[in-house]
Amino acid sequence: MRGKDIIGIFNLIVVAGVLGAISYAALVLQPAEYDPDTLCLVGEKPAHTVLVIDKTDLYTPAQTEAIRQLVLQARDRLAIGQRLSLYELDARGELEETPFSLCNPGRGEQINPLYRNPSRVEARYQALFEDPLQDVLADLVEPRNAPASPIIEALARIAREDAFDATTPGRDIILVSDMLQNSALFSVYGAARYDLAGRLPDPRDVAAQVEREFGYGLRGVAIEIHLIPREGWEGQQAGIIQAYWSEVFRHLGMRDYWSAV
Repeated sequence: MRGKDIIGIFNLIVVAGVLGAISYAALVLQPAEYDPDTLCLVGEKPAHTVLVIDKTDLYTPAQTEAIRQLVLQARDRLAIGQRLSLYELDARGELEETPFSLCNPGRGEQINPLYRNPSRVEARYQALFEDPLQDVLADLVEPRNAPASPIIEALARIAREDAFDATTPGRDIILVSDMLQNSALFSVYGAARYDLAGRLPDPRDVAAQVEREFGYGLRGVAIEIHLIPREGWEGQQAGIIQAYWSEVFRHLGMRDYWSAV
């Protein structure tokens, strides 16, 4: 075989290799498909943080600002691809999902500048994630007042949502509430507040009734309660009420963490 033929064959092999590499890169490195409504990867169920604000009683201006900061802190803790949803327990004592339930598409500071442009990534984040969050936040922290406060029922309903059911990895609930339950299931209110311990049902019975009505979806959920103090209730809230709820959560298979607002 002549030298020119060998060189020609070698060149063909090189060209074929380059074309193959380009085709492979185009196939493997093509952008992932995202759901335009949620910004989540199509076909995947991401870790999910749900933030619930109990608006069945009024807040002070200082509490309102503290709640706003809690929402922003929850935002800042999100990893790329993790989902954040905002709910409220509204003035009718009903659970409402706000228009905000999105996956974090990534901020400019969260990505490697060798592969993506941080300025473009940040602009996309602001337009698709941050701006909708701020739109919802203004109304979310506006307090209301309601005769009913079905706190545990609201949590159980969230755990039945497809995006937050038992197949979802890394489920966390951040709850802002006074934890003064008032529903058909049980109520902390009564004629004799001093006899609160004697009036509250057994935590095991409450957990069992919740699971009979709503299923076992709360098992494995971590819940972070930010307690809103109410005048005249501060002692019970920090004492018997917190201890009681911790027992309810334990029997539901949840992990609870508490702090004050």
